[in-house]
Amino acid sequence: MLALMGGNILFFIPVRFLKPDRYKKKIGRTAGTHVYFLSFVWLQKKELQILARMGEKRLFLLSFILIFHSMTRILLLSDTHSHIDEAILKHVDWADEVWHAGDIGDLNVTDTLKKHKPLRAVYGNIDGNEARVEFPLHNRFVCEQVSVWITHIGGYPGKYNPAVRDEMATNPPKLFICGHSHILKVQFDKKNNLLHMNPGAAGKSGFHQVRTLLRFVIEGDKIKDLEIVEMKK
Repeated sequence: MLALMGGNILFFIPVRFLKPDRYKKKIGRTAGTHVYFLSFVWLQKKELQILARMGEKRLFLLSFILIFHSMTRILLLSDTHSHIDEAILKHVDWADEVWHAGDIGDLNVTDTLKKHKPLRAVYGNIDGNEARVEFPLHNRFVCEQVSVWITHIGGYPGKYNPAVRDEMATNPPKLFICGHSHILKVQFDKKNNLLHMNPGAAGKSGFHQVRTLLRFVIEGDKIKDLEIVEMKK
């Protein structure tokens, strides 16, 4: 039997299919029935939390409940200009997906990122033909229940780039991401009812004094737990 409740999916499965037994911890007895508790967390592309209660009376195992909760950790960066280092990669390891908002530079950057985690990216104005073949100018997609639009030169609320202005007015995303300015900015656009993000520059080329990244979580239709990462230039 399967029950769907909001963002949680509850599966009712006979306990005899649950292995291995080392996950089961006996915590008590009730009226001759053994009670077990199972709990573990799997932190990969999705966070999987399993809570299980099992009853056993003589040789009969009853049932357990598996609860699946959908959540995606995002590392957002831009303007690497051919630079990638351990300071960036340690945050890549935290994420479920990495998003790059353009001006990649040498594709060793994106090749390295892809070895660690799934990557979504766009090309920027300094990127050559190789990057423009591999990545789009605009990348629109849905993550969890959040519509996302990434492009390199997009402007910001009240001053969007003409290339995106018309579509922004008629078909806005919930999350709009761009780079190019090397200035970190997160701003809510009341007119278009969207969140705008620019993660600043993660590379060493440019006028910025501090390299920056953004980390956040998308859970269902919510964008939450936003963090700014600062790194020495």
